[in-house]
Amino acid sequence: MYSPAHGFLPSGSDPLGAVLLPAPASAARPVRYPSPPPGLRLLRLQLGVLRRLAPAVAFRRTWRLFCTPRRLPRKAWEAAVLAHARTYTVAHSTGPVAVYEWGAASQPAVVLVHGWEHRASFWGAWVGPLRAAGFRVIALDGPAHGASAGRQVDLVGFGQAVAAVLASAGAVRAVVAHSFGAASVAGLPVRLPGTGILPRLALLSAPLSPLEVAGRFADLLGQPGSLVARMSRHIEQQTGREARSFAAAAAGPTLGAEQVLIVHDEDDEIVPFAEGQQIAAAWPGARLYATRGLGHNRILRDAQVVRQVVAFVAA
Repeated sequence: MYSPAHGFLPSGSDPLGAVLLPAPASAARPVRYPSPPPGLRLLRLQLGVLRRLAPAVAFRRTWRLFCTPRRLPRKAWEAAVLAHARTYTVAHSTGPVAVYEWGAASQPAVVLVHGWEHRASFWGAWVGPLRAAGFRVIALDGPAHGASAGRQVDLVGFGQAVAAVLASAGAVRAVVAHSFGAASVAGLPVRLPGTGILPRLALLSAPLSPLEVAGRFADLLGQPGSLVARMSRHIEQQTGREARSFAAAAAGPTLGAEQVLIVHDEDDEIVPFAEGQQIAAAWPGARLYATRGLGHNRILRDAQVVRQVVAFVAA
């Protein structure tokens, strides 16, 4: 798809209700493409015509777009990041999930969960500092991402893959997750095996809820607000949960993390800073660490952010 924040499946029942999640159709949103590229203009036209002629077909195509990440070309620096990792796979319903691990098995693990259209290597700036702090580092390529199998993935399937990796990871000190990865970890939520309590959880650039993301996706494609309601119904049919129950602050607190850190940039151009504020405010005991000038993705490469989160994990 066109943006790393636009393509994931929402689902669930929300105890926070409309206080946390105002109806996306009524919310004013910025126009992401004031001058859309030709490919996007054509897609908008095709979907508009198809919606009038065959609404069910139009929805199926839109949903497929929502759940299909692009396999972006690898950059030269990614090979260096993974060069010293132990690699293995974990079984998942969509096929093998690629996992990368650094450090001794006796050390507690920090599991890194990437965002939409990213992969394990995007955490390159984190491996050295976490290893220096005494942790084993585990990162995965989510389903339909990187070297993992699959072509499509939704929030539930992604979160289930993270849970499978956690089940194979041994002692886990923390989960650090970005964007869509943060939405899946908090929204499912992804728990440690058995009755284990996760000592530390850090969520970077996390969207408030799947419905907010669906609203931005509808805007991107020039679709009416009714698409969000249709997506919400589809999610409930597929999962047995209302879409709102997958909101980070609604489901996340049931995860059982001892301490939670929300990291969000005030200039995030994809997931508004206000969503990070709302998650932190609605999640009992969560702390908000605000940055400025890093946007949605540069926050992953900022040395100060890495230091702050590593210190939080180690404390």
